[in-house]
Amino acid sequence: MPDAEDVRRIALSLPDTTEKIAWNMPTFRVAGKMFVTVPEEETSIAVRCPKEERDELVLAEPEKFWIADHEAGFAWVRARLAALDSEEELRDILADSWRQAAPPRLLDAYPELGLPSGSGD
Repeated sequence: MPDAEDVRRIALSLPDTTEKIAWNMPTFRVAGKMFVTVPEEETSIAVRCPKEERDELVLAEPEKFWIADHEAGFAWVRARLAALDSEEELRDILADSWRQAAPPRLLDAYPELGLPSGSGD
């Protein structure tokens, strides 16, 4: 089961990512733009997710994903670390969130980031 240290290690391995404490919790940013936070005693993460996809995720896997009340108006979703199947799933979630926040210059430099495993054949 992935934990907060895995989140930190994977997030910081993504290009141009920095860690900053905000709202008394670790946040990770790409080129200054936040893409993941580690709230709730570090048992979950909040990541960027388009609202349409977010709603589908929550409906499909409510034990894994949910929307915090104060984030309902924003394109963010929460994921319970204990419910993730693997470190690879965590890596995919973080890379996808990174891709949504990254500037075009980084997306162009790292086109493979954020793509699901097995794609790009």
